[in-house]
Amino acid sequence: MPFNRTLVHTIVLFLAPVIVAAYGWSVPAAVLLVILLLAWRWLIVMSHWVKPAQRPALELETISASHFVEKVRWNKDVAGIEYTERPAGGTLGAFYLGRTVPRLNFRTGAVRSQIGNSPEILRYLWGAYGSKLGERAAHLEPTADRIDFEKRIDRYGANLQVWVYHHLLVDRELTLKAWGANSPDVPGWQRWLLTLLFPVQASLIRRSFRITPDHVEKSRHHIDELLADVDLKLADGRASILGGDELNYTDYAFAAISGLWLQPDNYGGGRADAVRINYDEATPGMRADIDKWSEDHPRVVRWIEALYESRSGPAT
Repeated sequence: MPFNRTLVHTIVLFLAPVIVAAYGWSVPAAVLLVILLLAWRWLIVMSHWVKPAQRPALELETISASHFVEKVRWNKDVAGIEYTERPAGGTLGAFYLGRTVPRLNFRTGAVRSQIGNSPEILRYLWGAYGSKLGERAAHLEPTADRIDFEKRIDRYGANLQVWVYHHLLVDRELTLKAWGANSPDVPGWQRWLLTLLFPVQASLIRRSFRITPDHVEKSRHHIDELLADVDLKLADGRASILGGDELNYTDYAFAAISGLWLQPDNYGGGRADAVRINYDEATPGMRADIDKWSEDHPRVVRWIEALYESRSGPAT
């Protein structure tokens, strides 16, 4: 893999100034080292053309518990699009590499490309597979109404991030479980880092998501508003939230995002079992909000649970 080819080079590159200082090398020797490192890097670039790395045609970088990941993964599963999932631990990528999830890696000719953010990924999937898969991918079509509703769903997802971290961060072990610190799918060194860096991660999350009483209350209010609106829409017995009997990507997106608080059976299509937080494991504050939303919006709960009952796993 490209990462393996560049890892040793990157380590040596960072160590080069230390080596030069430790051994008191002269300027010409230091220049020679730079030239050798540049030649080494050029050979790595050429190796990608001579012997391309064997990578999956479609690879989804994920955090198993992420509701935005579930939004993308579910829509891909519905279309029957084959892909490989590469789980990472918690928010390590976001805070230390500037890499958020979901992130889709795919082959375009002789090069590899990538797209981040769930809306952009779904637009790519529609463009790449809409005509190829026909009716199987029809649910991905981005009409104006669907795009507008998707924006509301994604704001709802951001509000749920504030809500869930407000509750989770008071329980270290529960947070680590959600981040994948106990998941065999997450690389061992990442699981170790998640545990070691928990205080730092928790502090960064509180600051970046603005986990304050006022912000949490506003987020809870916005969550309740969308749930009430969807509950009202579902009152006429429609199958799709936007109307009609045919489900589209916004239906799966709403169910996926709502899975963060409802945590229904089959969340993640079997790929989030190790990080899924059952109702009995949730903090008292989480259970109180879950109970209230379930009581106030019963049609939403029944609709989501029914959709998850029919949730299928990845294409094989």
